Amino acid sequence: MSTAAMRLKENFDTDGFVKMHGFLSAAELSEIKENLDRLIRDVVPTMPPAHAFFEDKNNPASLKQLFHLADYDPFFKQLVAGSKFEKMAETLLGEKTAKGEAEYFNKPPRIGKPTPPHQDAYYFMLAPPQAITFWIALEDVDYENGCLHYIPGSHLKGMRPHGKNDILGFSQCITDFGQEADLNNEKPMPVKAGDVLAHHGMTIHRAPPNQSLSRSRRVLGLVYFGESAREDVLAKQAYQEKLSKERMVAIQTG
Repeated sequence: MSTAAMRLKENFDTDGFVKMHGFLSAAELSEIKENLDRLIRDVVPTMPPAHAFFEDKNNPASLKQLFHLADYDPFFKQLVAGSKFEKMAETLLGEKTAKGEAEYFNKPPRIGKPTPPHQDAYYFMLAPPQAITFWIALEDVDYENGCLHYIPGSHLKGMRPHGKNDILGFSQCITDFGQEADLNNEKPMPVKAGDVLAHHGMTIHRAPPNQSLSRSRRVLGLVYFGESAREDVLAKQAYQEKLSKERMVAIQTG
C-alpha cells in the first residue's frame, strides 16, 4: 500500500469519510457524464418508477435519483466492477468487496429538496455494516447547491434511531438529530467536479436543499459491500415491500 493510500485509510478509519481531490481526470469525468446523459436520454424512459425518482413526475427535468444503473448499462457495470473505485473500496474497507451498485443523485435548481440526516447502513441492513459509498461530483458542489455535511467519527458510535421521512428517495432519517454533539461537530464538504468523497456505511451525513437559481447538483454514487458483510435478507425484503408501497403512493399523489 502506498503512503498516500495509507494516509487515506487512516483518515477513513478515524473520521468515517475522506475527500479525494481530483480523483477523476478531465477525460474520465467527461466519459462518465456522456454515458450518464445517454442513459438518462435513452434508458430512463423505460425504467420502472421504483428505479427513477422525479421531484415532479410531470417534469422530466426534475429527475432526482436513479438506482441500479449497472443492471441497465454495461458502462456503469464496468465502472463498478474491476475499476479503481473497487480497488479503493477494498483499500478503505480493509477487505475484498462482495457487491457493488451505481446510483445517481441530483438536486435540480430551486426545487432540489434537502437530504435528511441518515446512515446508509440503516438501509443496507448488513451485519457487520461493512459498506462504503463513493460520492462522485459531476459538477462543483458547494453550500448553495447542497454539499454533503458529515459528522466525523460517527461511524464508530453505533446506529442512531431512524424513523419515517416524507422526502422521496430517503424514506428514513435519524429521529434525534440536532443534538449539540451533532451541530458542533458537523463538517461541510464542498467539492469540485472530479473530486470524490467516500464515506462508511455508518457515517452520519446530510445535505441542504439546492438554493441556486440555475445550478444543478449532479452526483454519481457507487456503493460497495465488504465480503464480511451479510444481508438480513428477510428483513430487507419486508422493508423493500413496505418502501415500494410508500413510493407508489408518493408517485401517485406527488
